[in-house]
Amino acid sequence: MGTSQYSSSFGRLQAISMNFLTKDMMQNLLKAKDDVEMAKILESTWYGPEIEKAASIYQPSEILEVALNRYLVQINKIALDATPFNGKSAVRAYLSKWDIYNIELILSSKSMDKTITETESFLVSSRNVPAGISAGNITHDEMKTILSQTGVDGVVNQLVKYNYGPILMQHLEEYQKSGDLGPMMYALQKFYYKTLLESLKFFQGDEGMIKEFFRAEIDKKNILNLMKGKEANLDKELVGRHLINGGRIPMNELLDIYGVKDSAEIAGRVENRFSLINALTQYKKTKSLIDFEVALGKFINIQYVKKLKNIALSIGTVFYFILNAEYERENIKRIAYGKRYNLSTEQISSMLLSE
Repeated sequence: MGTSQYSSSFGRLQAISMNFLTKDMMQNLLKAKDDVEMAKILESTWYGPEIEKAASIYQPSEILEVALNRYLVQINKIALDATPFNGKSAVRAYLSKWDIYNIELILSSKSMDKTITETESFLVSSRNVPAGISAGNITHDEMKTILSQTGVDGVVNQLVKYNYGPILMQHLEEYQKSGDLGPMMYALQKFYYKTLLESLKFFQGDEGMIKEFFRAEIDKKNILNLMKGKEANLDKELVGRHLINGGRIPMNELLDIYGVKDSAEIAGRVENRFSLINALTQYKKTKSLIDFEVALGKFINIQYVKKLKNIALSIGTVFYFILNAEYERENIKRIAYGKRYNLSTEQISSMLLSE
């Protein structure tokens, strides 16, 4: 694939990137009292129209969440439209993560008997993008139909028309017996990453950095699963069933790492691949795995995402834009989370992913 196909994509997305929040704006959000005040501050940004729409329907405490989710759909639609034909399958495969996010959210809400109104504001979907977030997967109206189904069984049956339904159906009987959604969630993640990596198999070689980013993301998920398993004192066989192939750390090495005493030792065993020494120091004080999650995310951002900005025009150009939009959304959500739990400004700042 010639990189010239991406020249127009780069120009269009570069222009739109001027709307990403400035450091001064992020500082203003950090100074806000709560997420309601944060929403008011963001009214002057590209989130403004979605905040205005949400304000007429949702409670003040829900406006920010709804606006962030719905604007992300708009951004991803822009990125997909700007992608040359030969790169669209890879971008669609990546964006299907939000279909899976929504499905997992709905399944969890059904298993806990939550109402539609308690769940809908968290969906990453938008009526203003009729083609759905991946331009061909699950639309906003269909997602609401899925959400309206009775129980986990109803949701799975409604999803049979999509690729996700048959995957979930294989584990429905197990869920009915145990009430454990874990096997369903793992099956969705396994399907997602397999499809994503396969979507990049037939490029000309200019996708190397983005492929390494995906593999590092799989490593991150696997490392955190090892730590969660260790904290819950789960046996190796059960944890192994929730690890995903395709990362840089081989499956047998991951299972070997799980044999150590605790999460701190797991961090030590992966230090040669991810720099977690500072997170380990913090973890020893807080005993919170969030410290490792934040550190892994920052490491991946520096080692992979930032480098996408400086490579030749390629599929990486599109993913750099998409990932920065996601990071901005995540940073805003982390600030709101910090406000909700009365964390200090310093603590919140330490949780943020840089550009």
